Amino acid sequence: MELEFTKDETAFRDEVRNFIETEMPKDVAFKMAHDRELEKEDFIKVHRKLYEKGWATAHWPKEYGGADWTPVQRHIFGEEMQRASLPMPLEFNANMVGPVIAHFGSKEQKEKFLQPTASLEIWWGQGFSEPGAGSDLASLKTTAVRDGNEYIINGQKTWTTLGHFADWIFCLVRTDPTAKKQKGISFILVDMKTPGIEVRPIITVEGNHEVNEVFFDNVRVPAENLVGEENRGWDYAKFLLSNERFGIAKIGVAKQRMQRIKSYAKTPDANGEKLWDDAVFRARFLQTAADIKALEITQLRILAKQQGHDSDAPDPLTSMLKIKGSELQQATTELLLEVAGKDSESPQIREIYKSGNQDFEWLDAVASSYFNNRKLSIYGGSNEIQHNILSKAIMGF
Repeated sequence: MELEFTKDETAFRDEVRNFIETEMPKDVAFKMAHDRELEKEDFIKVHRKLYEKGWATAHWPKEYGGADWTPVQRHIFGEEMQRASLPMPLEFNANMVGPVIAHFGSKEQKEKFLQPTASLEIWWGQGFSEPGAGSDLASLKTTAVRDGNEYIINGQKTWTTLGHFADWIFCLVRTDPTAKKQKGISFILVDMKTPGIEVRPIITVEGNHEVNEVFFDNVRVPAENLVGEENRGWDYAKFLLSNERFGIAKIGVAKQRMQRIKSYAKTPDANGEKLWDDAVFRARFLQTAADIKALEITQLRILAKQQGHDSDAPDPLTSMLKIKGSELQQATTELLLEVAGKDSESPQIREIYKSGNQDFEWLDAVASSYFNNRKLSIYGGSNEIQHNILSKAIMGF
């Protein structure tokens, strides 16, 4: 069942589909559709095309290049990009630091950073998590000590996604060690070329280099790079994380993956059997499809609620999107792995099964995608922490 759109919304969807079909790089879409690791240039190619169209930061305030999209248009754009197996505009730029600078940054920071952030002339990294401060982010220990017109930063960040590509990094740092832990944190912007910064790769369980450790050893940063007020960084982080958790749902990715699962499950194996004929598998597939539809409707409800309200106040319901969205991403990779079965492990078996134009190339990265998606219930604030947020904010526990 597809959601019904108005005439204008349908026209907008058709415009997005046409732009994707005619302008978006097909090689990047192929990589994503087959769970291949994207290179830096792949992200840049897609982001720059969207920037030239005015769609990379369409949800930003209009005075900073936003397109004044409605919640439904934002949903349609995300769904169509994910349906076409294309990466969204770079998350760190479009949904994280860009909106923070637009809402809380100084006039000088807006003039210096917003345009190159929107165009991806600057690639941003996220310096939040630390070895002892992940979901309990307020326990962070990286310090920034004021020294005249500079801050001196010392400490370590970890799980810095694509940090090896970053030109700048936005960091949460402790500027008042005597204050309550949430009250002594500041939000600061750091040039990655600054002396004293070291980036070390972390190789994840599926063998990819996606995340990193970042070390700061007496890194001197101009005080003018402080965003907003000193010791107010926790407020800005909550605003940012609300945007991050909304994006984690990735409903379009789940729906696209479900189409692939159904197609592959209906393909006969070497014995002429189809997994789709298995009633238990089919029931799991249909339950997952129903859950995806329910989450999609919930996301639209939350977007509609946010429209016209003070966007500085994060909606705790985004925690629900994060919880269920990550669970459904994992559920779809589990179904895909079940469809692949032993074929995902043995090139020799795949060669025996291959016949005619049957495409088994998708099998190469199925197991890798499955293992990589285990992280979804942890990053962006673990699902256990999100349950706590919901219980406090909505049920009053």
